[in-house]
Amino acid sequence: MPLARLALTPGVGHGPLDGAWWPRCDALELELPSLVGALAPDCGTVIHVTVGTAAWPHAPRTVMAPGHVIEVTRTDTAAETHVVRLDCGTVGHWELLVIPADEPAGAATRLLAAAADPSNPLTAERMPALAEADLEERPHGT
Repeated sequence: MPLARLALTPGVGHGPLDGAWWPRCDALELELPSLVGALAPDCGTVIHVTVGTAAWPHAPRTVMAPGHVIEVTRTDTAAETHVVRLDCGTVGHWELLVIPADEPAGAATRLLAAAADPSNPLTAERMPALAEADLEERPHGT
């Protein structure tokens, strides 16, 4: 698998998000092992993830990662539509903005940077609106 497109907040735990992830497709069973492999070893072993049903309608109940199985829970909570929550057992958990795979590269890059900014006060629910507003403010063709 290609490297995960991922941006993490330095010193996790500064805001409502711990970073952002921009998967290449909506097949969680293909994307999740790459995401887990991109995390630093001190993040612990991801044992469980929670994803929004709207973003991952066909997510399996388990995903094979190198050396272990990850349990997957889908939620219908609107606030979690654009979130993946990674549970690493006793090490902690991380909440990442999920940028849709078909998001234009420029907008996705801005969302990755904004979500990983330790001073970002926005939740994942409000981040997509940031990208939409940014695109609306730009003149066409730029």
